[in-house]
Amino acid sequence: MGSRGQKRPEMVDELPADKRACSSLDFRPSSSNSSVQTPMNSTVEAHDHDMDTSSSASASSQSEGEPEKDSAYGSCDSDDMEQHHNTLHEYHRRRLSNDHGKFKNIISSLSGQIEPSCQLAVLTELCEVLSFCTEGSLPSMTSDLLSPLLVKLAKNESNPDIMLFSIRAITYICDLYPRSASFLVRHDAVPTLCQRLLAIEYQDVAEQCLQALEKISREQPLACLQAGAIMAVLNYIDFFSTSIQRVALSTVVNICKKLPSESPSPFMEAVPILCNLLQYEDRQLVENVATCLIKIVERVAQSPERLDELCNHGLIQQVTHILSLNGRTALSQLIYNGLVGLLVKLSSGSLVAFRTLHELSISSILRDILSTFDLSHGVSTSQLVGGHCNRVYEVLKLLNELLPDHAKDQNDQLILDKEAFLDNHQDLLQRFGIDVFPMLIQVFNSGASLYVCHGCLSVMYKLVSLSKSDMLVELLKNANISSFLAGVFTRKDHHMLILALQIAEIILQNFSDNFLKLFVKEGVFFAIDALLTQETSSRFLVFSGIQLSLDSSQKFSSREALKCLCYAFSTGQSPTSSETRSCKLDKDSVYNLAEHIKTKYLTPELFDSEKGLTDILQNLRALSNDLLSLSTDNGALGVHEEKINNILYNIMDKLTGKEQVSTFEFIESGVVKALVSCLSNGQYMRENKGVQDLCNYNAAIEKQFEALASVCLCASQPLSGESPLSMLIRNLQTALTSLEAFPIILSNGPKLRNSFATVPNACSIPYPCLKVRFVRGEGETFLNDYTEDFHTVDPFSSMHSIEAYLWPKVSAKSTEHTRSSSIRVVLQPESPPIGSPSNTGSVPVEIPVILGHSEMMTDLPDTQKEEPKLSLPRSDHTVNENAGESSSSGTQGYAEKEVQMNAEPNSKLEKQHPSSCSNEAAQNLVFYIEGQQLDHKLTLYQAILRHIMKQNVDSFSSAKLWTQVHIITYRRGVESEDIIPPECHPSPQDFSDDKVLAYYQHTPFFSDMFSYELVSDLETSSPTYDILFLLKSLERMNRIMFHLMSRERICAFAKGIVDNLDSLKIAVPSVPQSEFVSSKLTEKLEQQMRDSLSVSIGGMPLWCNQLMVSCPFLFSFEARCKYFKLEAFGQPQVQPHISPYSSGIVTERRLGTGGFQRKKFLVHRSQILESAAQMMNLHASHKVVLEVEYDEEVGTGLGPTLEFYTLVCQEFQKSGLGMWREDASFTLKIDSHAEEIGAHSFYGLFPRPWSSTQDTSGGIQFSEVTKKFFLLGQVVAKALQDGRILDLHFSKAFYKLILGKELSLYDIQSLDPGLGRVLLEFQALVIRKKIMESVSGGNSEFQYGLSFRDTRIEDLCLDFTLPGYPDIVLASGTDPSMVNMSNLEDYVSLIVDATVRSGVLRQVEAFKSGFKQVFPIEHLRIFNEEELERMLCGEYDSWAVNELGDHIKFDHGYTASSPPIVNLLEIVREFDHEQRRAFLQFVTGAPRLPPGGLASLNPKLTIVRKHCSNRADADLPSVMTCANYLKLPPYSSKERMKEKLLYAITEGQGSFHLS
Repeated sequence: MGSRGQKRPEMVDELPADKRACSSLDFRPSSSNSSVQTPMNSTVEAHDHDMDTSSSASASSQSEGEPEKDSAYGSCDSDDMEQHHNTLHEYHRRRLSNDHGKFKNIISSLSGQIEPSCQLAVLTELCEVLSFCTEGSLPSMTSDLLSPLLVKLAKNESNPDIMLFSIRAITYICDLYPRSASFLVRHDAVPTLCQRLLAIEYQDVAEQCLQALEKISREQPLACLQAGAIMAVLNYIDFFSTSIQRVALSTVVNICKKLPSESPSPFMEAVPILCNLLQYEDRQLVENVATCLIKIVERVAQSPERLDELCNHGLIQQVTHILSLNGRTALSQLIYNGLVGLLVKLSSGSLVAFRTLHELSISSILRDILSTFDLSHGVSTSQLVGGHCNRVYEVLKLLNELLPDHAKDQNDQLILDKEAFLDNHQDLLQRFGIDVFPMLIQVFNSGASLYVCHGCLSVMYKLVSLSKSDMLVELLKNANISSFLAGVFTRKDHHMLILALQIAEIILQNFSDNFLKLFVKEGVFFAIDALLTQETSSRFLVFSGIQLSLDSSQKFSSREALKCLCYAFSTGQSPTSSETRSCKLDKDSVYNLAEHIKTKYLTPELFDSEKGLTDILQNLRALSNDLLSLSTDNGALGVHEEKINNILYNIMDKLTGKEQVSTFEFIESGVVKALVSCLSNGQYMRENKGVQDLCNYNAAIEKQFEALASVCLCASQPLSGESPLSMLIRNLQTALTSLEAFPIILSNGPKLRNSFATVPNACSIPYPCLKVRFVRGEGETFLNDYTEDFHTVDPFSSMHSIEAYLWPKVSAKSTEHTRSSSIRVVLQPESPPIGSPSNTGSVPVEIPVILGHSEMMTDLPDTQKEEPKLSLPRSDHTVNENAGESSSSGTQGYAEKEVQMNAEPNSKLEKQHPSSCSNEAAQNLVFYIEGQQLDHKLTLYQAILRHIMKQNVDSFSSAKLWTQVHIITYRRGVESEDIIPPECHPSPQDFSDDKVLAYYQHTPFFSDMFSYELVSDLETSSPTYDILFLLKSLERMNRIMFHLMSRERICAFAKGIVDNLDSLKIAVPSVPQSEFVSSKLTEKLEQQMRDSLSVSIGGMPLWCNQLMVSCPFLFSFEARCKYFKLEAFGQPQVQPHISPYSSGIVTERRLGTGGFQRKKFLVHRSQILESAAQMMNLHASHKVVLEVEYDEEVGTGLGPTLEFYTLVCQEFQKSGLGMWREDASFTLKIDSHAEEIGAHSFYGLFPRPWSSTQDTSGGIQFSEVTKKFFLLGQVVAKALQDGRILDLHFSKAFYKLILGKELSLYDIQSLDPGLGRVLLEFQALVIRKKIMESVSGGNSEFQYGLSFRDTRIEDLCLDFTLPGYPDIVLASGTDPSMVNMSNLEDYVSLIVDATVRSGVLRQVEAFKSGFKQVFPIEHLRIFNEEELERMLCGEYDSWAVNELGDHIKFDHGYTASSPPIVNLLEIVREFDHEQRRAFLQFVTGAPRLPPGGLASLNPKLTIVRKHCSNRADADLPSVMTCANYLKLPPYSSKERMKEKLLYAITEGQGSFHLS
């Protein structure tokens, strides 16, 4: 054990300064240098060690070795094992017997009168015997007999050695037999130890006393308290080292956790010392101190005098200082929240605390906490029920306490005193409001839980009712309170409505002149009127923000009762169980207050349909109606083009004008519907839109997008400096926040438990089943009756798989075979499924991706069709709860069953993509529940949920959902023939060469805009649907703004409006992608993913899945990353363990994905790519986390694995592989010792074109190139699955191809700007020629204006070969010898085809094939190109210079203020880009940081003092990459440190040894 006083020998740091990996001999990164560990520390230590790396020993027990390593791990014969156990048992028996004899001798020796030297010898022997004993081997009798003897010897002041060894023996005894603490207490051990501590004559004796007291305090805290241990421990704490100080504080923590309710004096005197200790730098020490203070405040919370005493000791000042530092101290979330809770209790019970907090301007600190704290960490209602505190919730409680509620208790003197204080200090209240008010609105609108929203409103109400000054008017106007209230009135919860009405009443009462017009403008009066009529006469008044809790209407059967919002922020006594469920509000309270406001403040003319409208609303409505009528008119586009542009310009002018357009006006004006109709050229309004129609309308739609884009760029810039497009997006976002009503379904009811699902696969699942009875529909003669009582069905299985289970049992035998053969024709191997099942638990049950109408489901396992040997049961689709034992009993069998089942004729595959239209297989069975047909694309859970919600939201109960038997009727599906609709976008191969241009001239940017619903649960007439559609259109327009503007410039040149080709060079500003993110929807999705049932995306409401497919940009990048892992890897959403000493940021870079099995693989440095290929062949298709071990090196774990991926990336980037387009202007030297130079494009890697007829080029075989792309696909996918960082720089265009997007002429500029620009200019000439010919009607080739920069095309001497690749001949129908004006059109088209289409098609397909071996590549489509690069390659350059110290942990001899640390941070800040990469590679194994930068590095970067045997200046730094652990000698100067560090990071690469 770590606490036996045997100091572990430090590793010798004599090896060269290379990167060191963890091995089984390395010490743990969090362990202290002391010989003693606190219980918390040892827990963390073990946890950290698990996180850091698998040692050689643990790896052998955790995972099976790969073929090369099998022999190394060996196996034991069972007989050998038995013999081994017997021998061990015999040894222990003899040891115990021997120890027993020794103890008897020692006791008898110590009992007699012997010399001090003999006593010392006996005590030394006792300590030695005890140090080798195991837990439980010390008999109770022995410890009872030893206790009085050792206590007596501990009092021997004349001989310090005897004291030391006797106290050490006491420590060991407590360790071996914790209950012996009671014997020791009985014999006055605690007062004796305290006496020794207070005397503090000998440091080693005092340290040993602290260790002994820590052990005793675990079992006997009360005795320690009564004996004065707290003061004894704290009195001379400054004399001890940090590690011993931690032990001392652990003792105080143990005592404070069990404080008695009476006699507070023994611990109150310790408060000044504890307050002082809060200023220390050691985080663990500060956290222990904070824990003590939190417990002390809890104990004296009912005594105002005691609370005042605490405040007088400076407690509040110290706590607020820590809270204001926020990230600096890096406290754990639990402690941080506890400190906020401590302030809540102080301000609740003490006027001194209340006054002090206001004077210290606590509001600014709380504002910063709310602004920096990610709301995604906010808890759901179900977590609040369980009593878990959360930071936002605690902050709101504190804000509520800082504003007294006079209405609560008229007679409470404390509340009256608080009110009087604020009355006399209106300036403090005003500052409080300025700090907090805008932030509360932001939190409320971010989609936070019901409790948080109610807390925000409660604080706002108190603030408005307490403020007297006119400054409140300015504050409310700046916060746009009228718009906010209008949004709140669309909520359903009565508690929130009452608070909002009370706020509105106070505002109208005090500031009627200022706010009456604003209330009209923002629609507040319309909203109040709608509350009275309960009719949503205005389209604006749609209920939003419903938060369904599955048990909201039911009494709770669980132990905790759901607090009514009336009690949510009360800090008094907790309500009784009967009180908890009874609400204080009357049924009619909302109606009565709304009626009162209407009659008292609102004049009748405000409700007049005309007078109640503002001028701006009337103007916008008129413009919208004009635009709507023009865009739906089928007349010639040319007639209306100018008018439409003019109207668009006027609309943008109004939106960006001096007078701000309110959310209410924006929605009511109809601008959204008009813009959507205009952009879709009237198609949006039509029902039954045919694919064929859209093909014809494509050019017109592009024209409309061009028009809007140029209006957005040319419109007058508003005063704020924002672009008009940004302002339009912001208006749409606020409208969406106000209108959307997507429900959050939280499962308070069922606890996650294992259950057995008979349907569809008869297997155990780690969550509850649904009970279903299948009944044959009336009049169904062709189907058999399925008479079994009820089935347990996997709730997340798709309706398809249920049909697969049922069909063989209910169908007539005769139909089965014929149907089967006809349908299999449709399932062609060439079309892999778009949405592939993701399975969870140990169950191969599909959990489908719910897609829009364009992308249907399939139950086919995503096997690699090209290689039959891989189409065996896929074990990577079974995530096993038990550390991923993929071959455990049952799993394999079920997997086989799954494959057989999917061969049944029920699988349905539909792939509607812009570039390929669909075949649809007939459905065998159709399911109904209570007469309503169930959608086959949904999971059973989603289908039932959808049905229940359509019936009656209020009676929604989870108990009923899981306990009742659902009756599902099945009927025969309608026979349908396979219909192949006309190709909407044929591929270029379908044309003869001279027709290719027609395909490239109009690229399919918008072809799929109208092809599927965004959210099937929304009516298309809903304003929310319009907003979503317009946001989707604008987001797409923003991404292709360069293409649109380039095309517009080309047209201007072609028409002769401009004559200079240089006018084609444009720089287009684009709106940041973050502006499209809806914080409210993001938070709703986060809450949904945190729910216990969200073990798969099939367990979430349908809107989550559908919006993620149709409008992924609405969700933050972080939320989509979580969703992606859930969808692609089926991760169970078990919250990862956050240790009390971790920063609270949990990334999965280290853990890979979930609890997958780890697999070690031996790699040879000289054969990196070969090793990678071998590794992927063996493990690509299995869900295992791969860890690398290098041949003849001891290191294993995270560091070597990351370095392996970095080396693989370097191999792929070497020149001469025939994989990439190469640019001679940018050369990257891979290795200083090697001759190879990787010469690649500065704009990122893009596949080198290969002609379809080419097999070799420059001695390189094309088959080798495709093999490398296949391997690259596997490596990239595996890196994503395992959470590894790659050092690859793909071009944006290549990421587009990976995401399944088509490239066009305009994309070439992003990978080869020179070629791209010339091709655009050629294209402009081609179109100008066509226009001139159409005008003149004759041969206009020699007319002025058709020369390329004053040179005839013929004089350029271009031939039909691909520029830069003379061996690739461009086929053409015309004479291929030279390019002239007549065949320039073909030349451009063929170059585009060879560069970004057919020339790279086979390489990209090989990449995708490799990728799909790991998981379906379609799951990546929720990201854009930049985000995909960030996921894959981490942060390119993310040193936040000012935050370096916040994200690094300093330990074992160093603190943030240690001179070597100050020097190191300065050196790192001065590094250039390459030095930073080398430093990161040295410390972490990868030259890039994960997404999120240093803050996301896990384990956290830790810097410790390296103990040098000789002079520190002669030594080199060393690292443990698996723990991101840098051991830095204390160099004498900054210059010396920089020299040694640079030497280490440049020369220390390339091997892993012990350090």
